[in-house]
Amino acid sequence: MMRFDILTLFPDMLEAVLGNSIIGRARTAGLLELNFIDIRDFTKDKHRRVDDTPFSGGGGMLMQAQPIYDAYMSIANGLPYKPLTIYMSPQGRVFDQKCAVELSNNENSHIVILCGHYEGVDQRVLDEIIDTEISIGDFVLTGGEIPAMAVIDAVSRLIPGVLAEEKSYSDESHFNGLLEYPQYTKPREWHGIEIPEILLSGHHANIVKWKHEQSLINTFKKRPDMLETADLNDEDIRFLEEYRKRSQNADSGSGS
Repeated sequence: MMRFDILTLFPDMLEAVLGNSIIGRARTAGLLELNFIDIRDFTKDKHRRVDDTPFSGGGGMLMQAQPIYDAYMSIANGLPYKPLTIYMSPQGRVFDQKCAVELSNNENSHIVILCGHYEGVDQRVLDEIIDTEISIGDFVLTGGEIPAMAVIDAVSRLIPGVLAEEKSYSDESHFNGLLEYPQYTKPREWHGIEIPEILLSGHHANIVKWKHEQSLINTFKKRPDMLETADLNDEDIRFLEEYRKRSQNADSGSGS
């Protein structure tokens, strides 16, 4: 079982999203444990304040160290290990599928996520409890809850039993360094367009080959940068070179 403890100012927001669908069912089945800890419950301020002005001046407010630390210790006290503790931050490592796999395999299957707010968090508590910072992209949001939910969702899908079968995620975009192939469902024809005939052939090996080739094409057209690090064999490289030549010839033909 994977355990997530999320330190947040908005536990209801997290529960509203992660209490449903696949993640909700996995929690009910005992495959995931999700606890949403309200940082305000640990403030010593009678008005439940958890922020104050920064010593450095400037606008905005900073979250204080004490309530965050006490909220964290409500989890960590008594544990025989230190849970992997993440701060959702635009300064962190950019989250990707490789990172999701690493987190899903963390030693104690226990992750604590701190969601910041306002102008950030007192650096002293980050230095005290945080193991790593993670960002979901080069932009700034009003708080860490949305990024935390993205990380939890992506990691949870990799926990055995959360999805119906491992193949449900192993074929997906980014899992193997390529984008996913196009997919189709009923009806067979829609708006005059039929699904590729090969998908109706019943020939498993040819369908697998087609799917892989379509993944290569999708990646070449949409995210060619991914091909620089993808694990391509000689056949993949030949296929892409032939596809590139065909595309260039088609473009030159249409422009003549």
